[in-house]
Amino acid sequence: MGANELSMRLWHERELLEMLLFKLEEQRLLLESGSMRWVHFATREVEQVLDRQRASGLSRDVEVASVAREWGAPEAATLSALIDVAPTDAWRDVLTEHRNALAALMAEVARLKDANEIHLRTAALAVEETLTGFAAGTGEYTTHGERKRDDTARIVDRKM
Repeated sequence: MGANELSMRLWHERELLEMLLFKLEEQRLLLESGSMRWVHFATREVEQVLDRQRASGLSRDVEVASVAREWGAPEAATLSALIDVAPTDAWRDVLTEHRNALAALMAEVARLKDANEIHLRTAALAVEETLTGFAAGTGEYTTHGERKRDDTARIVDRKM
């Protein structure tokens, strides 16, 4: 274990974030096109990438702790803390590049996630309104075609 392994782990996390961006973009395109039939598959794929990221995050934490011990930093050091104690300018540059790329990818993921949530809420509202429209009777006819009025509103008040 060491800095090379940490760098490879960070590359892997960047690739997972790019995969997550792809899956979120795919989900967005389905939502925008109204192809609700396939949205659940795209959502499942987003969840699978997130699961892989969680596992990768644990491996990264192990690598960070190892490098931190090697470089004399606390085991719970952040990537920024490792950059500060890196033994060479080359490692500072490599880790800084990883940190900047990860931050940019995370910002893009957050933007797409928020946009998809808006689309999902809009779609859910449309479905709810449609279902409500089916459930609401007009009060005019029964299922047998007979005239029926359930409401009490009348044009003429007969009690006067």
